[in-house]
Amino acid sequence: MARLMSEKTKYELAEELGFAHKVKDGDWGNITTREAGMLVREAIRKVEELMNKPAERQ
Repeated sequence: MARLMSEKTKYELAEELGFAHKVKDGDWGNITTREAGMLVREAIRKVEELMNKPAERQ
């Protein structure tokens, strides 16, 4: 299965969402289904935000 998000990105999102303490040891099995959903929704929101942002011209 392809990896869509790096561990670093997932951890940063978990920090923003307030449950990074549950995954400090790298065990994502400690998060709830709700927290997993929050993580996915936030990742999608950030990607959509980047896609809608006009490209900066150089």
